[in-house]
Amino acid sequence: MRADIEAGNFSQSSTVENSAACVPDAISFSESKSAGARFAIMLSAIAVGVTAGILLNTQMSTALTGMFLVLTFIGGLLSTWSPCGYSSLSLLRPAGKYSFGSVARWTPTFITHAIGYAFGALILGGGLGLIGAFLFEQLAFSHMVMGLAALAIGYGAHQLGFLKMPYPQRRAQVPHDARFRFRSSTIGLLYGYALGMNYLTYVQTPILYIVTGAALLSADVTTAITIIAIFNIGRCLPVAVNFLPISNQSVQAWLAKWQERAVELDGFLLLSIGAAALTMLTL
Repeated sequence: MRADIEAGNFSQSSTVENSAACVPDAISFSESKSAGARFAIMLSAIAVGVTAGILLNTQMSTALTGMFLVLTFIGGLLSTWSPCGYSSLSLLRPAGKYSFGSVARWTPTFITHAIGYAFGALILGGGLGLIGAFLFEQLAFSHMVMGLAALAIGYGAHQLGFLKMPYPQRRAQVPHDARFRFRSSTIGLLYGYALGMNYLTYVQTPILYIVTGAALLSADVTTAITIIAIFNIGRCLPVAVNFLPISNQSVQAWLAKWQERAVELDGFLLLSIGAAALTMLTL
């Protein structure tokens, strides 16, 4: 599969043509780095987090909200480094040679794709908010932050290869054969909804679990929908690269080149923000 990505032929790969095919686990850490180098990344992330927690402690509520929103949005962007991220970028493209006309004809596909993500945020976020309202309405804010911070640190260590955390996901991709059965705008809507639900397909960033936990523990439908929507905006925006005169091969090669760095950034953000949150709570 990696070879297909680097060659820019991901959408034609026989290994992914069947949407029910099992998707392999994400790269859990940079394959090119030694344990010592990865340990240094982990320590630096924790040091950055502790320092930020000390400096921002007087504005704890604002700082925690800001850091979480950044983590949520970037988590959505990092989900592009997933089989479905590659698929969306390569399958939801303007037809024919790049021109103003081809992009104009493709624009409804991008719009329906975004609408699909919005539906996903409403359904998933609304469901999480309702469940949270019944189960966690009385949960103290400090307890919620502590639990999510510990989870973030655990998954940060997981991404750098020092801890094995559970990764419950539906190991499936968007249905690639849909492009033979539906018009482009309909495919955009279907893909957007499937990806916007976040658990109907495989997502290779555990930031999703922190986002899900925050939406659930918020115990508020509006807040939960907003949280999932921010994550989904990050997931949807990369498809906008198809507005530009950039070949699919170039996009896929760039993603393949930076895949391991994306995993490292994933781990760094989880560790640093988790450490910052715990530091603020203990001061």
